[in-house]
Amino acid sequence: MKIKSPYLIKPLKQVRLSRISTSGTGGYKSEEAAAVALASHREQLAQLQEVLYAGQQKAILIVLQGMDTAGKDGAIRHIFSGINPQGCDVTPFKLPTPMEARHDFLWRAHVAVPPRGMIGIFNRSHYEDALSPRVHKLISDKVLRRRLDDINSFEDMLADNDVIILKFFLHISHDEQTKRLKDRLDKPAKQWKLSEADLYERRFWPQYEDAYNRILSTTSHRRAPWFVIPSDSKWYRNIAISTILVDAMKSLKLEYPKPTIDPAKVKL
Repeated sequence: MKIKSPYLIKPLKQVRLSRISTSGTGGYKSEEAAAVALASHREQLAQLQEVLYAGQQKAILIVLQGMDTAGKDGAIRHIFSGINPQGCDVTPFKLPTPMEARHDFLWRAHVAVPPRGMIGIFNRSHYEDALSPRVHKLISDKVLRRRLDDINSFEDMLADNDVIILKFFLHISHDEQTKRLKDRLDKPAKQWKLSEADLYERRFWPQYEDAYNRILSTTSHRRAPWFVIPSDSKWYRNIAISTILVDAMKSLKLEYPKPTIDPAKVKL
C-alpha cells in the first residue's frame, strides 16, 4: 500500500515536532469549502467500508494519538459518522486495569485488533505504554527501546495477517491547547471533559514532545506509517485524516465476494 501525503513520516526520518506546523489548512479557504469535501469523504468511506465488511479480506486499524485536547474524540465523531456501526469498533486506552497490568504491555492492544472485514479505531493506543511511563521515569531508556522494538515487531506481525495500519498524530500547539482548556473551563456543557490529570500532565509538555519525537522517528515504517496532522484547525484535521483514509482504502482495490448462488437461476 503506497500513500502519498505531505504529512507522512518516512521511515527513519528524525522528527522534531517543534519544526512542524500545527496550523496548516491544506489550501482550503474556508470551513464551508472543507465541509463539502468532508461530506464526500464520509460517503466514500461508507461505501468502502461496506465492501471491506462484505469481503472480509483485510482489516483496518486506525491509531489516534496526540496531546490532551488534540481532538481524537472529535475526529472520530466527524469522520466516521456515516460508517455502519456494525463494521467499526472504537477502543479507548486509559490507565491499564489491574488485570491488564499483569499481562505484557501489548496484550490489551492485541485483543482489540479488528478482525478482517472490520475497521478498528484506537483512541490512544499501545503507544501509551511507551509514552507516559517514560515521561514520568517509571521505565528506563533501555525498557523504552525494547518496547519500541516490540511495537515494531507487533505491527509487522499484524501487517503479515492482513491488518492495514494507519497511525495519526494530531499535532496542536501549546497555545491552542491553552485555548481549548480555557473553553472547557468557561462552558458548563464542556466542564465534564476536564480532569485533574489533564491539567497535571500539561506541565510535562516538553517531555511529552520529546517522547513523541522518538516514537515518530523510530516506529513509522512502510507497513504501519505515521502521519503528523496539523490540528489547530479542527475542521482541517478532519479533512486531512479522511483524505488519507479514503486514498488508503481505495488503493486496496477491494471487491465484493462472489455470490454463493447464481442469482440468474433464482425464481421468487
